[in-house]
Order: sequence, then C-alpha cells, then structure tokens
Amino acid sequence: MPQHGIRADYDARTIVVYQAYPPAIADAALRAGRFVEPFSFRRMTWIKPSFLWLMHRSNWARKTGQERVLAVRITREGWEEALSRAVLTTEDPAAVARAPVHVQWDPERSARGAALNHYSIQVGIGRGLTRTYAEEWTVELTDLTPNVRRAESMMRTGQAAKARHLLPAERAYPLPEALERRLCPGRGHGPTGGRGR
Repeated sequence: MPQHGIRADYDARTIVVYQAYPPAIADAALRAGRFVEPFSFRRMTWIKPSFLWLMHRSNWARKTGQERVLAVRITREGWEEALSRAVLTTEDPAAVARAPVHVQWDPERSARGAALNHYSIQVGIGRGLTRTYAEEWTVELTDLTPNVRRAESMMRTGQAAKARHLLPAERAYPLPEALERRLCPGRGHGPTGGRGR
C-alpha cells in the first residue's frame, strides 16, 4: 500500500465517508435520511474515508460540536466526480481559492491516536457542491456514535482487541489512474497538514 493511497469501506457502487457533528445536525439528518438544515449548505464540508482519522480529530466523539459520528454512504460516481474537480491544498493559493473541492493528506492514525507512516485523504466539498453531495450523492446515513462509545470504552479499559471488532473494515480503494497521478504526488514524502476539519 503506497503512503498516499485511499483506504475505505466500499462496495461496487458506494463508498463510506465519516463526519462528526453536533446532535442537532445529526438528529435532523438521521430523521430525514439525508442532510437537511441545520446542516449548512453555505460552507465547505469535509469528508474522510478513514474512520480512525476522524476518531483522532473528534477525540472519539468527545470534542464539542463533534459528539455524533455519522457514516455517510455516497455513490462512487459522486466521490470520483468530487476528486476530479479537486485541487491539493498545497497548490497555489489562488488555485485553491477557486477550486470547488479541496484535497489534503494528513498522517493516518492508530486507534490510540499515534501518527502512522502513511497518509489519509480528506476531501473538502465546497459550498457550490454541498447540496449535490447531500441530495444526489448521499444514499444512506448511519449513526455510529454507540459503536464509537463502546470501542473507546473498551480501549480505555484494556480491551483493544475487542474494540477492533467494532471498527469499520477498510481496504485499498482503486482510484482511477488519472486521479491517482494528480492527487497522490510524491509518494514517500508527500504533503501533510492543512485546513480540514
């Protein structure tokens, strides 16, 4: 597996990405089966196919405003359309500002939050595409918060092996070659950090 490669839970038609939200946004979305207000259609929304990266970012759903973890199943067609319109956040700032989608790579994380030696992709869907993401690409929303709480509790009490059974299975995603060449540069020493959430 290359250092800059997408690992995800996916099938022939869909891919799962993860987001963390406050209860008001999560509850409204779960009731509707798709993102609705108070989800904001006027700002960039960041999606991540790495479950453990989101656990690191949200502190296992303990961070304020990120108390609910949703698995968002979207079409692979939508995922790859987003990537086809993306620029890396390390590119020229003017190009990044104009881009409808942003991509950045951050060190992948272990279940305990340690930085690993390969990178995890984050994709920022710009406000011009958030409604498309919410209404056309999203096919299912699942509340993973109960599993997150159980897994975090197990790890805290020395049951890491059992906790791993609650984590989503992720494997290498077959990115089209043209997208791979454009968005996965400098394998072994690629960009880190960025502006994602």
